[in-house]
Amino acid sequence: MLDIAGELRAWCAAQREFALATVVAVSGSAPRGPGASLAVDAGGTAVGSLSGGCVESAVHELCLDAIASGEGGVHRFGYSDDDAFAVGLTCGGVLDVLVTPVRGQDPVRPVLGSVLDAAAGGARAALARVVSGPPQQLGRALAVHPDGSYEGCLGGGAELDRAAARQARALLLAGRTGTAELGTAGGLCGQPLTLLVESAAEPPRLIVYGAIDFASALARVGAFLGHRVTVCDARPVFTTPARFPDADEVIVDWPHRHLAAEWEAGRLDARTAVCVLTHDAKFDVPLLALALRAPLGYVGAMGSRRTHEERAARLRDEGVTPAELARLRSPIGLDLGGATPEETALAIAAEFTAVRHGGTAAPLAGLGGPVHRRVGAPFVTKVP
Repeated sequence: MLDIAGELRAWCAAQREFALATVVAVSGSAPRGPGASLAVDAGGTAVGSLSGGCVESAVHELCLDAIASGEGGVHRFGYSDDDAFAVGLTCGGVLDVLVTPVRGQDPVRPVLGSVLDAAAGGARAALARVVSGPPQQLGRALAVHPDGSYEGCLGGGAELDRAAARQARALLLAGRTGTAELGTAGGLCGQPLTLLVESAAEPPRLIVYGAIDFASALARVGAFLGHRVTVCDARPVFTTPARFPDADEVIVDWPHRHLAAEWEAGRLDARTAVCVLTHDAKFDVPLLALALRAPLGYVGAMGSRRTHEERAARLRDEGVTPAELARLRSPIGLDLGGATPEETALAIAAEFTAVRHGGTAAPLAGLGGPVHRRVGAPFVTKVP
């Protein structure tokens, strides 16, 4: 749902009636994962996508029916060997799609609006919806906030709502979209019930140290990928907003001092990528000694193999352990064969993307199994 948050917020503000179709489960190969949504209003206007076109027409009709009847439900779509043009996914996967009407008096409307308003204001919030369980509870929702407070109800009593809010809060604080299993009586008691929890969280961070032309290209690629980009260097003559128009922040400071302040302020996490492009020992060594101990998802450093070996020796002299040093991606980036700043930026971004999502960085043509693998990495959406 958060992939179309901007449009949905406008529809809610205008009191428009619509139906929301959301992927709640995927098996096999499918273009998009849980949380991908398509919304259709009473006039037939559609925003969003579920499968890149495979099932949209059928889901569009289901949404119009839900608006008219006030009844939603879960629908399954898969590939048909007998008729490749039947409603389904020609990539061979199976999608379970929850269709929920959002009309004037439907209980999900204020809950949905609360999450969208919080996200638009830069606050963290989660939408927890029942995607399997008793038919009368399908689509019921809670808006859950970081302090554990919540709005809405799941239709099973206060204990169920409290248990669901605890589960949703845990996913929200981790910045993840995922499912949670519990029972209709709360905890594991009662009939099984599954929640889809969608977390509106801050975008992942990309911190680039070194105000060079490669940094400008990397900031541009990082912004395109939806990261909040910071460029930092101790040299004010090079570290200017005019040189890095795609960065959200341009900071003049010693890199290790800046990173230490970010860590102390709690602004670093497993979704943060740090790229060290200075290849100057007086900057690199104190910075990397700190970065390799910080709770970062990716740490990479630019330089030749000779530079890397010399830098690694200095880091060992500073007390960096073998396990910490093994976290360092150096020379930085994947072997794409390019050399320009833009090509290098692409190689670096490809590497930290693969690390975040557990990818192999190998050509898909040489791999077996589904193209779209579902791994335990966080799925985070930058809310418009």
